[in-house]
Amino acid sequence: MLNRVILIGRLTRDPELRYTPAGVAVTQFTLAVDRPFTRQGGEREADFIPIVTWRQLAEACANHLKKGHMAAVEGRIQVRNYENNEGKRVYVTEIIADNVRFLTPQSGGSNSNDSRPGTGNQQNRNNGNGRGTNTAGDAWGISDDDLPF
Repeated sequence: MLNRVILIGRLTRDPELRYTPAGVAVTQFTLAVDRPFTRQGGEREADFIPIVTWRQLAEACANHLKKGHMAAVEGRIQVRNYENNEGKRVYVTEIIADNVRFLTPQSGGSNSNDSRPGTGNQQNRNNGNGRGTNTAGDAWGISDDDLPF
């Protein structure tokens, strides 16, 4: 089975950072993603997709993302349900993100492709054989020739 989603869009509002009673950070925001077609009048439609991030990624998103910023989100679809105050069952479909790339350049000269762990913009990727590859260039000062694999 496969449950994997990749989305690119703009935030509709600033991320909302909260902490669980156990002290775990969780951030929620909505991503506006354009549909690939236009209406008769030439207008584009968009889907507004709720995104949830946890732990260090949640804190990084809260610190670096703002309304209108563009972001790429990788994660999985989750459907949960609860009973509201009126006794009706409510279903919520959301994306649980495990990777977020900040696509809007940061003002003040900082690098939006920050590859430090926990920034949500990690460039260390799995190349399919279980070994990560550094796609951030020389971010750690190690050349490909120095690696034993």
